[in-house]
Amino acid sequence: MAKIIDGKAISKAIKDEVKQQVEEWKQQGITVTLAVIQVGSNQASTVYVNNKKKACEYTGIRSLSYELPEETTQEELLSLVRELNDREDVNGILVQLPLPAHMDEDEVIRTISPKKDVDGFHPQSVGALCIGQPGFVSCTPAGIIELLKRSGVEIAGRECVVIGRSNIVGKPMAILLLRENGTVTVAHSKTADLKAVAKRADILVVAVGKAKMITSEYVKPGAAVIDVGMDRDENNRLCGDVDFEDVEKVAGSITPVPGGVGPMTIAMLMHNCLESVKLQGK
Repeated sequence: MAKIIDGKAISKAIKDEVKQQVEEWKQQGITVTLAVIQVGSNQASTVYVNNKKKACEYTGIRSLSYELPEETTQEELLSLVRELNDREDVNGILVQLPLPAHMDEDEVIRTISPKKDVDGFHPQSVGALCIGQPGFVSCTPAGIIELLKRSGVEIAGRECVVIGRSNIVGKPMAILLLRENGTVTVAHSKTADLKAVAKRADILVVAVGKAKMITSEYVKPGAAVIDVGMDRDENNRLCGDVDFEDVEKVAGSITPVPGGVGPMTIAMLMHNCLESVKLQGK
């Protein structure tokens, strides 16, 4: 049976480290501040925003919340982002996605100052990651690296397969594994013989968005399996992209859903808020 990688425990450890740093900075007169903007009332977005607020409260990070109505115009949103860019007392800016259909997400992301882009989505942040320059790293892949390291999974020299090539998870995940000296393959829906490719992996990261798609047939015995999926099964119960019960029998270690990767995303957002203070030279 696989070792369960406990994302809740590891995320709490990271948040505790952030909390300690925030407290030390407060004593030096530095307040870490995150501004969160939500447009409309998407239910999933509201849950995420509330979780971010709770994490800020726990770590001592000051949280500014902007809840804008669905009919807010693109220019009104951009104007708010520019105002927050200019504010000395705001370190990080996060615009909760998805945005309403009448807005251009790409333009909104590009308007956020790269020095305040705690989500790590700005093209400058992505470019910095690609060439190894300082900058923000997308929270979910950064959290996965922490899960692996803090669970004692060696990355250097290992065969790593990432299934999924999204800008938010798949692509930055591959770059981060490369940065840790893994040997990386990115697989996707057009990959020939996906099972054979996946089965080579010592570390298998799955981000495909299909409930329980990855079974034990895709997994090398003893592999570390990281499930980024957040799906619903036939009984409407929360599950991942990995068939946990089947894969657990062959994997060396595995993340559950919920309680695996999910909590790490918000923990790394809190970590990025600390990085924002450093990037701004404060």
